[in-house]
Amino acid sequence: MTRYDRLKEILRLDPERDFLTIHRLTTTYEFPWDYTRALELALYRTYAVPSIGRLLAETAEFTSRPQRRYDDTALLLDAVIEHGFDSDQGRTAIRRVNQMHRSYDITNDDMRYVLCTFVVIPKRWIDAYGWRRLSRHERTAAARYYATLGRHLGIKDVPGSFEEFETCLDAYEAEHFGWDEGGRKVSDATLGLMASWYPAPLAPALRTASLALLDAPLLHAFRYEPPHPAVRTLVRGTLRLRGRAVRLLPPRRTPHYARQNPEIKSYPGGYALSDLGTFPVPGRGGCPVVHAPAGAAGAPATAAATAAGTDAGADAAPA
Repeated sequence: MTRYDRLKEILRLDPERDFLTIHRLTTTYEFPWDYTRALELALYRTYAVPSIGRLLAETAEFTSRPQRRYDDTALLLDAVIEHGFDSDQGRTAIRRVNQMHRSYDITNDDMRYVLCTFVVIPKRWIDAYGWRRLSRHERTAAARYYATLGRHLGIKDVPGSFEEFETCLDAYEAEHFGWDEGGRKVSDATLGLMASWYPAPLAPALRTASLALLDAPLLHAFRYEPPHPAVRTLVRGTLRLRGRAVRLLPPRRTPHYARQNPEIKSYPGGYALSDLGTFPVPGRGGCPVVHAPAGAAGAPATAAATAAGTDAGADAAPA
């Protein structure tokens, strides 16, 4: 197999119909390291929206247990990519995410914005630092994948194309990015977590390198001092050189999933998807998405319907 054979395979598929297959090939064969870094940055950006950063700080999950929250988020999101929407694992992961969201007052606009980051930020990262740029097929498949996930999570008015996701993201950030003490605390905790994965003497340099990857609106929202331009040039240039080096390597023969990442540290003895994440406060549990029974007349037997299971009872309401 040559370096571009898998891209040729992707281009033979239909991104509207085969979006899960294409997205799985892209994330687990072509760009597993880049997608991990890009999704870290995607979630990190959401802290700069005060309503999101403040809520995350109030829960104290990202400040007191950042490694556990990082691991659970990565494992739940990746389970759907690995196993699909119609699998038991995918249904369980979706149900856990819905149960967690049900416990908090999260606006639909904030939920939609987070979804947009999952679509747009990986494309921008890979175009800047990957060994090749994403193809239109891959952009379309990613948009279709996350639009499907968004509907399973009860998010309304989900964008229908990559371009719409991008427009939504840019407009939301322009309107909502701003300072919040809670958002800054969650940001500091996240930067500290990422530095903790490496030897302690490297922590200051790693923090500086991380800040060098942030754009001006993010730095301004968190009130960080911008890194020296030479540092920005060095860090970003190093990532571009990495991408060029990866281009010379043979293609991956086996997929790489988030559960295989060395950054996942909370479950050395294994885990069950149903145990991941936080759990609802009493009386507010359950999947927040209302579904018709699977297989009912006029209702598709979707993964979201079965993901709700017995939790989609009388107290369930649209997210």
